Amino acid sequence: MVSSSEDDEDHSSVIKTPSQLATAVVAAFVFPVAVFMLLGHFVTGERAIDPANPAYSDEAVAKRLKPVGELLLAGEASLAEPQSPVAPGQTQVAGEASPTPTGEAGEEKIKTIYTASCAACHASGAAGAPKLGDKAAWAPRIKAGSEGLYNSALNGKNAMPPKGGNASLSDADVKAVVDYMVSQSK
Repeated sequence: MVSSSEDDEDHSSVIKTPSQLATAVVAAFVFPVAVFMLLGHFVTGERAIDPANPAYSDEAVAKRLKPVGELLLAGEASLAEPQSPVAPGQTQVAGEASPTPTGEAGEEKIKTIYTASCAACHASGAAGAPKLGDKAAWAPRIKAGSEGLYNSALNGKNAMPPKGGNASLSDADVKAVVDYMVSQSK
């Protein structure tokens, strides 16, 4: 049989006095709270803000928050100088397409639009898109007429989104890119 003194030794506790118990209870609450606070501070990347930093000045904040543009309704005067001059007596309507530039500057613009919006599919033939310069793939499309090509480019067809996924393009620019692609594939 096991004596009671041996039994007491097996089940003895590290905490033997009430002050040790109080210390253990306080540590059991304080330590995890401190750990969670430090982890939260580390994860959120919280930093003290230096009020002397010029990036936090009123002028710098106002500059970062200023509106990108201004909405003008017909008959209202602009608070700032107009970006694009309009001849006296003429009004430029919002959404009105500017004419597509011609010459070398216009051709460069069209190539840039093609590269940004069309080349991802039309250079590799992805999703069944006819490759630029592939005369066999373009021949039936060219034969069907440019209006059908314009319609497909403007409104989308199969996997191709309208305007090649760039809704900010004007219809004139899209048609110019179609003409460029046709000229490269004849």
